Amino acid sequence: MAEQIQVEHFTRALHLLLDEAFENVRGLFLDKGASMFETLATISAEQASIPIGGRCATLAAQVRHVAFYLDVLEHNVRTGKFERVDWGEIWHTTHAVTPGEWEALKAGLRLSHLRIKQLIQDTTTWPSEFEIGGAIAMIAHTAYHLGEIRQALCTLHQ
Repeated sequence: MAEQIQVEHFTRALHLLLDEAFENVRGLFLDKGASMFETLATISAEQASIPIGGRCATLAAQVRHVAFYLDVLEHNVRTGKFERVDWGEIWHTTHAVTPGEWEALKAGLRLSHLRIKQLIQDTTTWPSEFEIGGAIAMIAHTAYHLGEIRQALCTLHQ
């Protein structure tokens, strides 16, 4: 008989990884001070509005994209409907942001993050590789975009 991971262990591990990615680094895969919200706190609206490399998306678009990804994931899991969405729209429509818009984007990401934390808490079974893979992909996706944002900051500070 195959060994099984206890649901509580998987759920706690997801919370731990999500916490590290967004707000409370423990050194699992990030350096101290490098979580998403710690990083975003150092970025002004002006910096968030600069297209990286002159042709790429802005940091504001990166933040909007991560929130959109989390929102789509949460909606799909809760409804069981995996509808097509326009993943490219954000990259083409998010440009310069005012200080108020930048704060609103960060607040929206916080809400998306809280809804995902609640979704994980509400999940009592992980019935297949698809659900487990989706949860792990969420962490990987967030970490990828956090890396993009942090790399862009290095470019902005040169």
